[in-house]
Amino acid sequence: MKRIPTMLAGAVLGLAAAGASAQQISIATSNPGAIYHSIGTAIAKVLNESGVNATVQPATSPNQYLPLISSGEFDMGPVNLQELSYAYKGEAWFAGRANKGLRLLALHYPLRVTMFVRADSDMQTIADLKGKRMTAGYTAQKTINPQNAAMYATADMTESDIKPVPVPSVVGGANAFMSGSADAFMFALGAGKVREADAAVGGIRALKIIKQPDSEEKIRKHWPVGYLTLVNPGPAAGPGVKEPTWMLTYPQAIASGEKMSDEAAYNVAKAMYNGAAQLGKLLPPFRLFNPKEMVGPSGGVPYHPGAIKFYKEVGIWK
Repeated sequence: MKRIPTMLAGAVLGLAAAGASAQQISIATSNPGAIYHSIGTAIAKVLNESGVNATVQPATSPNQYLPLISSGEFDMGPVNLQELSYAYKGEAWFAGRANKGLRLLALHYPLRVTMFVRADSDMQTIADLKGKRMTAGYTAQKTINPQNAAMYATADMTESDIKPVPVPSVVGGANAFMSGSADAFMFALGAGKVREADAAVGGIRALKIIKQPDSEEKIRKHWPVGYLTLVNPGPAAGPGVKEPTWMLTYPQAIASGEKMSDEAAYNVAKAMYNGAAQLGKLLPPFRLFNPKEMVGPSGGVPYHPGAIKFYKEVGIWK
């Protein structure tokens, strides 16, 4: 069992007894309600059903747990590809702290994010947030600020156009919205907290991005891997998507550490590849996951050699 840092000890879930097998895999995630907690929980279930012992250990956000994966405190965790690249290279909010122990284990389904308002709000598009109380700051989840900036840019706005409501994370932002101290909040589709907010306020609705020929160019000035997809209502979208809506989208990954054994990385890649249908049942957004696309652009982060071995066996290593 890996040592759990003191600062995270109170957040650990599902830890096995101290005498547990050294082959146990720890999955760092965001806090319950966040999409990365849902992703980690779904993967842990598929791993356990395949015979791989896995536990989920909430640790707030990737900008906090990626360095711990790099050092070997955790084995793996979900992250967006842009943040993984920043962490590995020591760029953006990881400036001066390159985490060269990180490895890319797998790509999975693309994350789609948006800003939500109450279903009965007169706001319809991102531009309608001007002058409104919108969650901001995200001191414990720094990946969110450039994503919000990218969405504002599609409406030729910046954060100066809204009334910022400081929050530490997306979960904190959803709480601020539910309490009535914010008019809108940002979150990923399919997360448990989005469903909670929907139930708490009597319905929510996703704001539209008005797609223009230069929209994606504007997005990439703030979020280099971002692009727009048209999201249709349905189980994979979850609550709040009332009609086809353009949303910020970007690739997601599973990060691992170089200290994770080749056998463990191989088994994780294999379980995810073979368990794609089960992942989709556990978490509807995983229905977008195509296991044949677990290999792709890496953002400069090396793939784990154990995962490479599996990808070569199934013929998807490029």
